[in-house]
Amino acid sequence: MNLEQLLAYSNHNKASDLHLVHNNPPQIRIDGSLVPIEYKILSGTDIENLIFPYLSKEQISEFNLNHELDTALAFPKAGRFRANLYRTMGETASAFRTIPTTVPTLDELKSPEIFKQLIKIEKGLILVTGATGSGKSTTISAMINEINISHHKHIMTIEDPLEFVHKSKKSLISHRNVGSDTKSFTSALKYALRQDPDVILIGEMRDRETIGAGLTIAETGHLVFGTLHTNSAPQSINRIIDIFESEKQNQIRMQLSTTLVAVISQVLIPKIGGGRKAIFEILINNSAIANLIRDAKNHQVYSQMQINQTETGMKTQTAELMKAIKNGEIRVEDALKYSNNREEFKRLLN
Repeated sequence: MNLEQLLAYSNHNKASDLHLVHNNPPQIRIDGSLVPIEYKILSGTDIENLIFPYLSKEQISEFNLNHELDTALAFPKAGRFRANLYRTMGETASAFRTIPTTVPTLDELKSPEIFKQLIKIEKGLILVTGATGSGKSTTISAMINEINISHHKHIMTIEDPLEFVHKSKKSLISHRNVGSDTKSFTSALKYALRQDPDVILIGEMRDRETIGAGLTIAETGHLVFGTLHTNSAPQSINRIIDIFESEKQNQIRMQLSTTLVAVISQVLIPKIGGGRKAIFEILINNSAIANLIRDAKNHQVYSQMQINQTETGMKTQTAELMKAIKNGEIRVEDALKYSNNREEFKRLLN
């Protein structure tokens, strides 16, 4: 099989990822677990021969220089994929993440109803967080899609690489791919306000410059979506504040307390009977949460999230895990494995 056939095979088996690593056969990830494909053992040269024909000369040069490359590839039969090339023990390896060709809706994902309320907000920062492969991009794309089909907005996405491709419906969509459309996230955000956006998606808030720019844009009356690799809503607040120098942290607390709309932290857990269940932890910024952020009392945020969840719209991961177990959707051992608060989970379980 060539690369397109391998990726088509991966898609046919509903795999989320395809891995090509030297001294191993190709492996695909199904419902969170890796499964080898019946194929020959690959060398680094084999992997290069599979992938390089689909890359430009500039991309190959960049990979040979930096030993890392992020890109997106599209195939007529196999679909669209986010690709990462890297080196391991001096040999070329790669990972491919499946990107659905159809942008999902919030209803199709059976997302919490509050997501539809959040996208109606005119300005502020909405964070979607979780580990790699937790479905962050899918959730954000569904929220962007909801705006696209229901509001007349200018939506700008800044990603590295570009993943979901939206077609303009009621909204106008501008996609910016870091590398080909702009030099960096920082550069794109510097000039973004001159491009008259209403909604901006920042593919990854990975450094203080990008986070700082995102907070400032949210302050100026725009709705900003961003992602972080954090495992809980309170941890996300700590990450944003801690990435800045100590002398700037008070200013960041003030900005965050006024601009933050919500933090959605998610995991995908294997379901009984196959597939995966999305478990959401949701923090909604209100006066109590804002005061805790501003007063550097982040350790009290989780306790505040537990209060009156029906009224506030907030959800803790532990409560959602317990609900999924009671509904017979997930196993206790899987819930424990993915829990971000094991002591609380074990206590409630007992």
